[in-house]
Amino acid sequence: MSTQRWHGHATARTRAAALVGCTALVLSLTAATAQARPGQHQQRDTARQTLPANDGWASHGTGTTGGAAADAEHVYTVTTWAEFKAALAADPGAPRIIKVKGTIDAVSEGCAAFAAPGYDFDAYLEKYAPEKWGLETDLSAEPDDSPEGLRRASAARQDQSIKANVPADTTVIGVGRNAGLKGASLQIKGVDNVIVRNLTFESPVDCFPQWDPTDGDKGNWNSEYDSAVVYGSTHVWLDHNTFTDGEHPDSEAPTHFGMLYQQHDGQLDIVKGADHVTASWNVFAEHDKTILIGNSDSESTAVGDRGHLKVTFHHNLFKNLVERAPRVRFGQVDVYNNHFVAGEDYAYSFGIGKESQLVAEHNAFTLPDGVSPAKVLKKWSEAPVTAAHNRVNGRTVDLIAVHNEEIPGETLQSGAGWTPTLRTTVLPAWAVPFAVDHGAGAGRLR
Repeated sequence: MSTQRWHGHATARTRAAALVGCTALVLSLTAATAQARPGQHQQRDTARQTLPANDGWASHGTGTTGGAAADAEHVYTVTTWAEFKAALAADPGAPRIIKVKGTIDAVSEGCAAFAAPGYDFDAYLEKYAPEKWGLETDLSAEPDDSPEGLRRASAARQDQSIKANVPADTTVIGVGRNAGLKGASLQIKGVDNVIVRNLTFESPVDCFPQWDPTDGDKGNWNSEYDSAVVYGSTHVWLDHNTFTDGEHPDSEAPTHFGMLYQQHDGQLDIVKGADHVTASWNVFAEHDKTILIGNSDSESTAVGDRGHLKVTFHHNLFKNLVERAPRVRFGQVDVYNNHFVAGEDYAYSFGIGKESQLVAEHNAFTLPDGVSPAKVLKKWSEAPVTAAHNRVNGRTVDLIAVHNEEIPGETLQSGAGWTPTLRTTVLPAWAVPFAVDHGAGAGRLR
């Protein structure tokens, strides 16, 4: 065997050994992340598992235990929307565990079931067509018996039906690999200590979007209902869930008045002074405006948001999203060990909003050919950001530097002004895609 040929085989063997070693390291680190969770490895019932110590902002202070203290009478297994809402409402004040079995459809009878008597979408389109109504007056003054008034009444019926309020000290968990909520909006509002795990959320479809002629230069359709809303609540853990548009992607939505007939809002909103939230090992897929942290720049809202909105995202898969992964106002938000896989409609991942303090470290980005890493960060307001040890398409990239070089009109400040300490095992960025792609989402909870 020639020296040159032997050297080629040795190089191949060396690379193969390195690959095996890398894979083993990822597996061991992933296993360590999953197993080295105090209070979990000793419990076989996943429904009673609590958030591990130091696992993101939701572990701060009292930590997050959800319904782990529930007695046997307050453990429910539900298979219908009515059963689910009844379990949430039963015995106010008692810790509870709600096990969701199968897919529960909150809109099983279809949109027509919510329509108010006399509502007619064709009449709505005829009345408010821009060539007739114009683009200078909104519809807020329309009377109750107008097409807009009947739309409002229909929307109120859907709102009442598909929203489900989660009480304090509650765990909602899917059973097995195929549990989920379809067309529902989970409201975690004004409570403390909630866990939501192992569920597939198919985004609710707004049956009655509102036309706003004054929104933008051409008017716009605006919709309601997020899959999950954390509103003024504290100590919330969202783990191993999948958020998707499912059977109703925006790509299949029609256009009316020359604009997309938008029937989706967000997948997850964390707003109105919510605090101490951890989102781990979730999949957020196929959506436009995905995650909003802090919903307004207004000073009246800022009073309640300053000092709050502390959120951690780790080991999540963000796949084929357009924007807001997340968009942040005010909060100290820690984003580490996530995998971002961009599609052809990609706009940005991190929205840097008013008084935000985002730390984005040890993440991996997979961007299509021709999409610059400069798009990962989007500046909405003057606010500092930390972005370090991130990799794009297998190479370490200084996201702030490349952004400022290519988009000098939106120069970002480096240094968020705080250092996250509530973290479990942190993988190197090169190991993130394998670990996250094989571990995140509903049906993969162990």
